[in-house]
Amino acid sequence: MTETVAKQRRILLVAACALVDADGRILLAQRPEGKQLAGLWEFPGGKVEPGETPEETLIRELDEELGITTKIPCLAPLTFASHTYDDFHLLMPLYVCRRFEGTAQGREGQAIKWVRPKALRDYPMPPADEPLIPFLMDLL
Repeated sequence: MTETVAKQRRILLVAACALVDADGRILLAQRPEGKQLAGLWEFPGGKVEPGETPEETLIRELDEELGITTKIPCLAPLTFASHTYDDFHLLMPLYVCRRFEGTAQGREGQAIKWVRPKALRDYPMPPADEPLIPFLMDLL
């Protein structure tokens, strides 16, 4: 009898946000040099810290990364991504936010761009982000 050992991977919970401006464009941020998947475009967000909800994470991350202020009622859950990378499994809820204050700026040196939903596929994204695009195209 042969035993099969399942490869143990940690599950990483990351919250992401599709910020939508008054013109119906979505904000993308480019992963900076030195980070994993550098140069790829993604929806802003970050790791959910112990004791945080995904919504609290987004409020914190949007402020830290972009200078954007929002509130929990302004974050609407849309869908999620579940993707296995080599050394971890990513679970990423995606929220849509249309109500926020401030002007987005790449506070951590990352490039940002407001993109029309139909143009999202023109930007190379991490494998976990790509399956989220059709949900945004259907929504907007």
